[in-house]
Amino acid sequence: MCFISLTTLLITSLTLSVSLAQDGAGRTRACGTFISPEEIAAAETHFQGQRLSAAKNLTNVTTTLDVYFHIIAANQTIEGGWVPDDQISAQMDVLNQDYTGTGISWNHANTSRIISSEWFARVGPGSPEEQLLKTNFRKGNASALNVYTVGFQSGNGTGLLGYATFPFDYQSQPALDGVVMLHSSVPGGSAAPYNGGRTLTHEAGHWVGLYHTFQGGCTGVGDSVDDTPAEESPAFGCPAERDTCDRQGTDPINNFMDYTDDSCMTNFTPGQAARLQAQLHTYRGVVF
Repeated sequence: MCFISLTTLLITSLTLSVSLAQDGAGRTRACGTFISPEEIAAAETHFQGQRLSAAKNLTNVTTTLDVYFHIIAANQTIEGGWVPDDQISAQMDVLNQDYTGTGISWNHANTSRIISSEWFARVGPGSPEEQLLKTNFRKGNASALNVYTVGFQSGNGTGLLGYATFPFDYQSQPALDGVVMLHSSVPGGSAAPYNGGRTLTHEAGHWVGLYHTFQGGCTGVGDSVDDTPAEESPAFGCPAERDTCDRQGTDPINNFMDYTDDSCMTNFTPGQAARLQAQLHTYRGVVF
């Protein structure tokens, strides 16, 4: 583990005065990973043209991917984002549990700790703070998952639980690759009912190539996976027997790629496992 203060970096930035709000207060499942229908169409056309096959027997193949945690904190308190080592360990346990049967497992490679009230508050999708953070701290190659924990207190990330890049983004913007997540959504954090570790499971799902289960609503190709029933809109809480797309199957509210509470999320489908393997093989060079 390394601890780095911004005073050791040759980075000029504004110093912001940040008021630390209670994490989780008033939040719903808010994922900042957005892709338009036009972008999906282009991505899927490219994927089908370049696609490398997934493994034929998911139960007999597993490859291990490294995970690098970057803990961005305003100060050395839990409320200020200083995620303790035992919560990182618990998060890794949840991640490995949730990806059982997908053909991948996760190895905790390293933890970096960075004090910056500005980055803690303002890192969000496409922000200058995100660019500086990731450019200076991302580690590993295309198959290394970099996880940045922040506060999402201001700017365009306000109120988010997390966001991620897709595998097909890596070639054009390798420095920005990874997952950014709310620090208090780790197991034992304060962001109930989103403090069971499923924010990282969900965002890592995007990082390995999965869309939201409600992508595209009730029409079109949806999430490009055949065994996830179409869903008109995201589900919140844990609404049993929800069916928003008539005669297309009960909504997949227990799927990790929906928006339900952490306690409601329990599974990926075999189709999602096959897709993520093919995405990892095609775009991240992962061999199964």
